[in-house]
Amino acid sequence: MGRGKRYSGYTSWSFLEPCRDFKPFKLAPQVGRVRSRVVELDKVEEERFQELMEKSVVVSLHEHSFVLPEDPGEFVEYFRSGRFWVGYEGLARSGLDGFFDGLLNGLALIRSPDPWDWDNVVHQIGIYRADLDHQDLLFVATRAEDFLRAHREGRIAVVIHLEGPPRIGDDLTKVDVLYGLGVRCMGVTYSRGNEFGSGLADRVDRGLTDLGYALVERMNKLGILIDISHAGDRTSLEVIEASRDPVVVTHAGARALWPTRRMKPDEVILVLAEKGGVFGIEAAPHTTLTRRNPRHSIESVMEHFQYVEKLVGIDHVAFGLDTLFGDHVALHRVFSAYLSISRPGEGPEHPVVEYVDGLENPSEFANVVRWLIKHGYSDQEIGKVIGENVLRVAKRVWGG
Repeated sequence: MGRGKRYSGYTSWSFLEPCRDFKPFKLAPQVGRVRSRVVELDKVEEERFQELMEKSVVVSLHEHSFVLPEDPGEFVEYFRSGRFWVGYEGLARSGLDGFFDGLLNGLALIRSPDPWDWDNVVHQIGIYRADLDHQDLLFVATRAEDFLRAHREGRIAVVIHLEGPPRIGDDLTKVDVLYGLGVRCMGVTYSRGNEFGSGLADRVDRGLTDLGYALVERMNKLGILIDISHAGDRTSLEVIEASRDPVVVTHAGARALWPTRRMKPDEVILVLAEKGGVFGIEAAPHTTLTRRNPRHSIESVMEHFQYVEKLVGIDHVAFGLDTLFGDHVALHRVFSAYLSISRPGEGPEHPVVEYVDGLENPSEFANVVRWLIKHGYSDQEIGKVIGENVLRVAKRVWGG
């Protein structure tokens, strides 16, 4: 993370007048909301951790920067307001030099009941950038060099990442518009199928459509990194084959360890790596579980990491923890109709947790480094999985 982050204490929308310009909400604490564990290190390990964090460029392939209201009963009103608050304080403590921000994950409902409506998505991006432009900790990344710049300057480079495309029909010029707005990573579909391909929630995966092949070509030409986290298996394989550039899974886990559609099968992981792609391990509640560690915690998350690393090698795995600030479990419950990615009874039974112990929100990303040190990984190996692998793919696709 280089030298300490230059956080000035700015809070979202502090340049506007509450109640007059916007409705304020009582937000969840960004740090210390729950008693999430810290991986303990001895004195020598702690010194190594500090040195690694100082010299390494640290990048997450997927997070959400927004802060939820403290009261889950206000979640819908919060998202419908079209304005969200960024967790600058928590991000400043995360150790991150950069991250791919999934924004509101298709939950903005201000202009249409369809979260992926074009106006909703453009509104999200615009309102986000309006807030970013009034502070100096975060800035929008458009080239790989921006992560290195953030490391040098004590700032954080944020990639605008759409988990699925907005409703654009066959008008691929709108992909150019998204690129112009700063989007540098986008999924082909978000869980449910669309005009481009099938999602992981579809009963039948029909693969990439003709328009989907055109979308992949357009994203390659523009320099938008393609994400297949929420695509179906057949669609994922066809995207990887069609793309001239490496493709990423920004946030998922291994289906061999936990048999749900949200996890990826070995076949997809192997082909992804063969094409030069990177697989990001996620930690959103009740996703990367394992039979050995069915109670979701950093231990089950890291079991998925170790499985993928052994399957395809250290050069093709990273972390996209998919965390946010606030009650993530309550968010899934309130927005189950929008975020549903599995059917009742799918996958083994598991304990329901209130949070993922050790990786509860973005401020805890450094716990990954602590765990890797504790479990004998070398500095070179750690450097690759916490940033260098993402930098390599970003440079290939974006340049710089």
